Amino acid sequence: MQLDIFLTMFIAFVISVVICPLLIRVMRKLQYGQQIREDGPARHLAKAGTPTAGGVVFLLAAVAAVLIRREHFWSWDLALIIFVTLGNAVIGWLDDYAKMSRSRSLGLKARAKLAGQLLISVIFIGGLGYLQLYDPVVSVPFTGMSLSLGYLYPFFIIFMIMAETNGVNLTDGIDGLATGTAIIALLAFLYIAVTRELFGVALFCGALVGGCFGFLVYNLHPARIFMGDVGSLALGGALAAAAILVKEELLLLIIGAVFALEALSVSLQVISFKLTGRRILLMAPLHHHFELKGWSEWQVVTGFWGLAFIFALIGLIELWLRTQ
Repeated sequence: MQLDIFLTMFIAFVISVVICPLLIRVMRKLQYGQQIREDGPARHLAKAGTPTAGGVVFLLAAVAAVLIRREHFWSWDLALIIFVTLGNAVIGWLDDYAKMSRSRSLGLKARAKLAGQLLISVIFIGGLGYLQLYDPVVSVPFTGMSLSLGYLYPFFIIFMIMAETNGVNLTDGIDGLATGTAIIALLAFLYIAVTRELFGVALFCGALVGGCFGFLVYNLHPARIFMGDVGSLALGGALAAAAILVKEELLLLIIGAVFALEALSVSLQVISFKLTGRRILLMAPLHHHFELKGWSEWQVVTGFWGLAFIFALIGLIELWLRTQ
């Protein structure tokens, strides 16, 4: 079984590596490049015009790899995680296209994104109920306890999907940062899915890992292409759906702690400025703070990758101790 998942991962990697240069050329020909916000770090202004929406690459690679192997692993849990991932990808693509076509750093309005994600979440919840996968009981890490959320569980799912997509989106601010941290988190949930014998979820996590590794070849500093919202929202949706399907919802807070910290840093920065007129960070999200402290992009990225690995390891150790 593990060999089959690695084969799917390799297929996705090859497809991603092959088609990414093609997308880069197309985007350059169409002059669809990243618009850099003027209030960001000054050295990022040199990245203006870099092709974006590269998340299309690893998504196509992952879906293609899964379709190639579908006769061995097709299941409804696989269909659900693909739906949440691609649904968020569509929202992200519309946002990216709005930015590129209008040559500005702002795309869809926040309420349009939230409305789209709400619709995706509601359909996902309906799918869980129809397929008898709906379970409002969640495990609480480090306590050995389980908690039934009852009628609050649907709202919890909606919050998870919205929060995780936003967290990954905020993390996508430095070459290779979001891609690498997402790979680490996906690998953790791949392992959990295998232990729970949810091979469809494991297969898709593996396909995304392979696709992301292929994309990372071109996304490392200096990046030749950015993933854009089509990639970051899709990865956030995939992680949230994976955590829900393997029934380790709260473990996502640990395994995906880097994304949570990035989102939290923005919230605290805004709250502090509104209440006191002072900023607690030099710039938010958190990775920009370290950039302005003098860290190079490579230092920030490798440091955050290391942190993501530690959090994922803590999450898996907690799971192992809880199941012994």
